[in-house]
Amino acid sequence: MALPPAILLMGPTASGKTELALAVAKTLPVEIISVDSALVYRGMDIGTAKPSLEERQQVPHHLIDILEPTEVYSVGQFRADALALMDAITVRGNIPMLVGGTMLYFNSLQRGLADLPPASPSIRRQLDQDVASAGLTSLHERLQQVDPDSASRIKPTDPQRLQRALEVYMLTGKPMSLLINETQNNLNHRLINLVLAPFNRSVLHERIARRYQKMLESGFLEEVRKLMARGDCHAALPSIRAVGYRQAWSCLRGDYAENELVEKAVIATRQMAKRQLTWCRSQRNAVWFDSSRDLPVAAVISYLQEQCADR
Repeated sequence: MALPPAILLMGPTASGKTELALAVAKTLPVEIISVDSALVYRGMDIGTAKPSLEERQQVPHHLIDILEPTEVYSVGQFRADALALMDAITVRGNIPMLVGGTMLYFNSLQRGLADLPPASPSIRRQLDQDVASAGLTSLHERLQQVDPDSASRIKPTDPQRLQRALEVYMLTGKPMSLLINETQNNLNHRLINLVLAPFNRSVLHERIARRYQKMLESGFLEEVRKLMARGDCHAALPSIRAVGYRQAWSCLRGDYAENELVEKAVIATRQMAKRQLTWCRSQRNAVWFDSSRDLPVAAVISYLQEQCADR
């Protein structure tokens, strides 16, 4: 028996994913699951380009406004929530459509998560001491001896990933690369992978700049001021580290003038979009659609109708 379909709509920020998903929902019986690490937070609407209440009333949306900005939402939590929602949506006779740009979340759905041990404070302290006494290069050399695959992917200048890979080996006696390769996905759905992106890079850059300017005109700085006024939010929280919020927070804190904010935020957003595109290009089984001009609504719907015909 064929697995039921689930649509993954991926792409860089400002590529038109939300608008396209809403257009698809007018033809296909989809429910939208947000794949965005910032949309989970309440009170963070303007800077995340969160779908409006009106848009969310047009079609069911999930994993939006489920946490306070002070809370942490892990990749593992996302995967568990998304899989449960995908099953429930399918039982209702609808098609789960996962839409967003947090590629780490998409990766967890496609490949599963390795069963790695939790962090060990004592081992972390030991590794910190080793770095202080012998330097990061010595840690990388140790990793090459016990886990050459991980060592080939981790730069000698990346202390966090270096220490984590060594920590996993010290706790389990197995290379982290081996544990990751042993990961089982156990998906109950057949994934239909779509990438939406302006093929013209300059178009994407223009949209990013326009979007940030529009956010400012819509009261984005006031939104960040309200977060600061709560008293329980701080710059180290994952929510505040989100692109756009991080720069606005620093500006309001006095780290730089407001006239520098747009440039810093737009540069950071472009860099994020570049990382998103790089990840999308690694998806060998994804079908790409160009949003440089008009949204390719008809082409996407035609493709999805074909792919979902035997559901």
